[in-house]
Amino acid sequence: MISINNVSKHYGAFQVLTDCTTHVNKGEVIVVCGPSGSGKSTLIKCVNGLEPFQSGEIVVDEISVGDPKTNLSKLRSRVGMVFQNFELFPHMSIIENLSIAQVKVLGRGADEARAKGSKLLDRVGLSAQAGKFPGQLSGGQQQRVAIARALAMDPICMLFDEPTSALDPEMVNEVLDVMTELAQEGMTMMCVTHEMGFAKRVANRVIFMDQGKIVEDDSKEAFFANPRSERAQQFLAKILHH
Repeated sequence: MISINNVSKHYGAFQVLTDCTTHVNKGEVIVVCGPSGSGKSTLIKCVNGLEPFQSGEIVVDEISVGDPKTNLSKLRSRVGMVFQNFELFPHMSIIENLSIAQVKVLGRGADEARAKGSKLLDRVGLSAQAGKFPGQLSGGQQQRVAIARALAMDPICMLFDEPTSALDPEMVNEVLDVMTELAQEGMTMMCVTHEMGFAKRVANRVIFMDQGKIVEDDSKEAFFANPRSERAQQFLAKILHH
């Protein structure tokens, strides 16, 4: 579903990604982890063209992301993206947030879009909030709305960029529960996260990044039981110690 081959990216002289190569098969859940500044978020944003890259190739469902002829807007409408900070429209109700892209991008009728939105709000446990505005919801509820909004576009895969890092600790699980359900239903997912419990529970593979490079790309069992690199061992010792 997603193929990343020798991808490198730099801002001026600063190298952000160096020769990154990995793949995500249909129905796989991949967790990308690593220390701050290791290039995790940049890599995931390159997958749907939110960040340009200078060399290498990324192919999503047989579409080359870096090809100048590729319609990135069309591609992004098929690749769900959930950000750290929800990115909901504050002046629109929750149901309007779920409907607008369906109407404007997919060309659905307003009634069909609202019906789809309502169904997805129910799925993430937020039916009662349809008429409210984002500012009236908790952070965890807003992130669940953001996931529902991405699903409303019938994506072929979902990208998550640290979806719980802006949340109060009490709200983290309600978002991870929704992500876990998606994974169990077979959604192809690539998740940048520090939530190692989620990775142990749901991931097929774990990618560990450091200084813009993919240092490890292994099954979750192998990664947690016996990380090969010293850097990954240090990272896990710190993050699992608490």
